[in-house]
Amino acid sequence: MEASAQLHLWGKIARRHPSAFLLAAQLLSLLAYPLIDGGTSGRLLFGAVVLVVVPLALWVVMRSPLMNWIGWLLAIPAMAMTVFGVVFEHQALLPISAMLEAALYFYAAGGLIIYMMRDHEVTGDELFAAAATFTLLAWGFAYAYFVCQAWYPGSFTGFEPERPRTWMELLFYSFSNLSATGLGDVLPVGPPARVLTMLEQFAGVGYIATVVSRLIGLTIVRKERG
Repeated sequence: MEASAQLHLWGKIARRHPSAFLLAAQLLSLLAYPLIDGGTSGRLLFGAVVLVVVPLALWVVMRSPLMNWIGWLLAIPAMAMTVFGVVFEHQALLPISAMLEAALYFYAAGGLIIYMMRDHEVTGDELFAAAATFTLLAWGFAYAYFVCQAWYPGSFTGFEPERPRTWMELLFYSFSNLSATGLGDVLPVGPPARVLTMLEQFAGVGYIATVVSRLIGLTIVRKERG
């Protein structure tokens, strides 16, 4: 009975705050990513993280007006190619799966933005959704950078400029651009990489100026009314 009650409680929390679970999975994956940059075990861990985070992203999108079947059309082949490429070491599949995952993360971010913008009352889940959307955008652009580097070698430079940037470096670069902090040791040197960088900087400024500022304003109004 006690186990059943705990499952019921977790199910209730999941229904009320699904965005919190997505945000937690994204942040916990950050702790796993340092193990990903080298060795077969790291690449297998990368595949495991994808198998957890991508369905969570789709679970959150189900609450938005967007058609969820589009997300599954992106997620299923992306997960399959990632696992197949990691297990059988078919490196050529990884850029294709990364492109699908980038599209999936942008799709999920768009669904959460619609979810946040359609309400005039701020809930706790919408605050979690604001943070989760930021991580989805950061991951989406990181995957886009991964594809760019695979298709256009030498697109990014930094310490040890002769080697490609690792996944962790690209993710760190994405967070730096999206947050407009500009801090980082990775620089775009190719035209496609510079274009992607400018698009992410534009998206970051626009997201904070529209979605985040709107949620803050609605929160202030709610407190004043209360």
